[in-house]
Amino acid sequence: MGYLRLTGDAERDVDAVSEWLSAEAPDPLVISTSGSSGTPKQVLLRREAVLASAAASAARLGGSGPWLLALPSSYVAGFNVVVRSLLAGHRPVALGDRTPASVSTDGAFVSVVPTQLHRWLDSPADRAALGACHTVLVGGGPVDPSLRARADEAGVRAVATYGSAETCGGCVYDGVPLDGVGLALAPDGRIRIAGPTIFDGYLDAPEATREALVDGWFVTSDAGRLEDDGRLRVLGRVDDIVVSGGVNVPAAAVAARLREHPSVTAAEVVGLPDAEWGNRVVAIVSLVEPGTLTLDEARDWVAAVHPRPWAPREVRVVAAIPMLANGKVDRLAVRDLVAPR
Repeated sequence: MGYLRLTGDAERDVDAVSEWLSAEAPDPLVISTSGSSGTPKQVLLRREAVLASAAASAARLGGSGPWLLALPSSYVAGFNVVVRSLLAGHRPVALGDRTPASVSTDGAFVSVVPTQLHRWLDSPADRAALGACHTVLVGGGPVDPSLRARADEAGVRAVATYGSAETCGGCVYDGVPLDGVGLALAPDGRIRIAGPTIFDGYLDAPEATREALVDGWFVTSDAGRLEDDGRLRVLGRVDDIVVSGGVNVPAAAVAARLREHPSVTAAEVVGLPDAEWGNRVVAIVSLVEPGTLTLDEARDWVAAVHPRPWAPREVRVVAAIPMLANGKVDRLAVRDLVAPR
């Protein structure tokens, strides 16, 4: 049969996944990482890992059923939608350019990125359709408190997921690992994941595999911390820590705070070389209306909940934050927007 490789054509991928799930002894799936930080890696996932992920998710969510496919089927989140819907006896409904209001959502499941949830909550019809869903999984980026509050107010059961292609998608739901999933922090704060959903390695990349898989644990590129109640809080990628004036500034935490500002529709934060500070914290934002956020206002807003040295020293306003096809932020393109020429 050979490796299962997905094309991004939803209907063709559904047929291919259906055949793979029913095969006697299929070869692994080869699926790409998002490539948001560089060249995508080719991840090897055995069927056993995929089935373990689906079973653990259904157990945590308290059920299974039909799924709406709102993400590219060639990425792990979309692939998981296909698998879980087929295992529940339903061919997934591919939305394409449609929104939830255009299909039946009663008791359905759907997986989205935060941007999609924001937009659909703005539409009364889509908001009602999401409210009829059993669960809306939200992954691929931070779920800000304001977005969670909007979903709650709309009666939408939103569950924030954390994971990657290497963990067969989301394996930590609302900060709590799925049953059977091991979660730990390395001494440098990196998040480590173990358990039956972990990948077998990267295709034709033994050195990268050895670096990522250590003693049965997948060592991620993300920093995290465990809250007092034991829940995982993802702080952002390890390489997103900006050392400015000798202070370690977690760019993701600053961006999350800026996204809570009423004038901000989207925000990312990067560090740029600076003669005085070593690196200066730069906020890239899109606004509801031009001119509604000054640098001083942005600094005060961040400093209201975080240490003052975390506040951005520059704000760049853009029409939109660059995104990848799977709904994640294109971090390389964001940096290109502000990098000195």
